[in-house]
Amino acid sequence: MNSSTTNIFDTKLDLTFDRIVDLPKELIWKAWTQPQHLMPWFCPLPWKTIACEIDLQPGGLFRTVMQSPEGQTFPNNGCYLEVIENERLTWTNALLPGFRPIAGIAQPESAVDFKFTASVHLESLDKKTRYTAIARHADEAGCKQHAAMGFEQGWGIALDQLIAYVKKL
Repeated sequence: MNSSTTNIFDTKLDLTFDRIVDLPKELIWKAWTQPQHLMPWFCPLPWKTIACEIDLQPGGLFRTVMQSPEGQTFPNNGCYLEVIENERLTWTNALLPGFRPIAGIAQPESAVDFKFTASVHLESLDKKTRYTAIARHADEAGCKQHAAMGFEQGWGIALDQLIAYVKKL
């Protein structure tokens, strides 16, 4: 894939979150790619991630189960598209493992009913990391719904939780 075509940002379809983090990218990568390290921080509290499966390869499963403060569970199944160790992780909820397209519009009981592809980019800056998350949506309605759900605030809180978690390791 040509990086110039995969990194085109469309303000009507895409959301982004960018921050400089006082951690090396290797620790952030570990927190994103190992279930036991992802579950403690992945959802903004008081929500929780109560299950996680990761098959860290293109076509591999990325599955989380989120639990609301009221105890309702929301499974989210997706497929990794790109895994570049310590640099970029890309996945989508539009495909199941093995790049199998999802039948119908939404997954039953999923936390979201819109399709998106997400990427986390990690770039070393001395002993810090530029952390960039991008969510690409299939249509403007999905992008607006994701923004209204609190994309920027939610990803910011989750990143703060990741930082606090990693600093305890």
